Amino acid sequence: MWLTNCHVVDVLSGELLRDRSVRIEGGTIAEVRGALPPGADARDLGGRHLLPGIISCHSHLSVVFPFSETSEDESPALTAFRAAQRAGDALRAGITTLRCVHEQNQIDLVLRDAHRRGWIDAPRIFGAGRALSTPQGHGAGADCSYASGPDAFYRAALGELAAGADHLKIFINSGLAREGEDFEHAEMTPEEIAATVKAAHEHDSYVVAHSGESAAIREALYQGVRSFEHAYALDADTARLLAERNAFVTPTLCVTNSLSWMKENRFDEASMANAQNAIEPHKASFRRAVEAGVQLVNGTDIPPADLVEGVPAAVYEMLLMAEGGLDNLRVLQSVSTTAARLVQAEDRLGQIAPGFTADLIAVDGDPLRDISAMSRLSFVMQSGVVVRDDLAA
Repeated sequence: MWLTNCHVVDVLSGELLRDRSVRIEGGTIAEVRGALPPGADARDLGGRHLLPGIISCHSHLSVVFPFSETSEDESPALTAFRAAQRAGDALRAGITTLRCVHEQNQIDLVLRDAHRRGWIDAPRIFGAGRALSTPQGHGAGADCSYASGPDAFYRAALGELAAGADHLKIFINSGLAREGEDFEHAEMTPEEIAATVKAAHEHDSYVVAHSGESAAIREALYQGVRSFEHAYALDADTARLLAERNAFVTPTLCVTNSLSWMKENRFDEASMANAQNAIEPHKASFRRAVEAGVQLVNGTDIPPADLVEGVPAAVYEMLLMAEGGLDNLRVLQSVSTTAARLVQAEDRLGQIAPGFTADLIAVDGDPLRDISAMSRLSFVMQSGVVVRDDLAA
């Protein structure tokens, strides 16, 4: 199968390859060339710009809004229906790969298996299963794996890995979800973090940390944590240290910049007030990360296909990153090459090149010049199968 009459965006170099044709065989990109061979079986993309499928790196498909309506006793079947619907929506929105960082009933691992078997339409999932939390910590009430002390965290980590988790999620700070919470309160000891990292390394995995302020981030970085979420209050020295250690940050700017969406989803007043109060510190932290050259990836912390200001949350996050000072190429890399490195799949995901998986999207306009072109997505392919083509007859 060929895709033709398209302009290929090289997200590695920032070059635009005009008037290209892409050959796909067995779910893999086999060739990128100019002229289409005579008699080729081709799908005309009508001059659209072709990019790798979006890799979104912070999602919760099972989350309930408002948070206060979460029940830890919920039937796994009910969790699965809710999460599967959101997963399908995400795929149609161009998110071909999704990293989940805590799901109730470990439903991300279930969806991952169902997708591999061809039973559901969903992004390719890298899952954490349940996050690890102290009993009264930020994860309390969300069906986390609860632990206290290094030995308990080590055992809890091994439990999620045994269930099939691709990575482990911890909370090193509190957050913004509940009244009285603030993101500066540390929630884990260095020994607990180290025990979790030890379990991850023993299984060729890594640790993702919900994080708020710099002191906790530095400690977790020293203990071997590789991926930091939110980073609401990141100082310049810590940002430079993150860059030096080749760590990743998922800023989730959506968390503090989606108040209209929060109102639509009946968030508690305290949650909305916390988010609003964190807007400016969050923006400043993001700018410091950009200036330091930290590896930044895209994540939403809400279902990534939910509409925020009229566009899918994953796209809205891209627009916020650009507004915050990240150049368009790095914004595109945050959902492609950089994200692929984070999920340890850079050899097969995140580029349009021979040998890479045929996860592709097409948009109207050049996102290298105008990142808002990402909001005009009209074509989605996953592993060589067309999921959506708005211009097809």
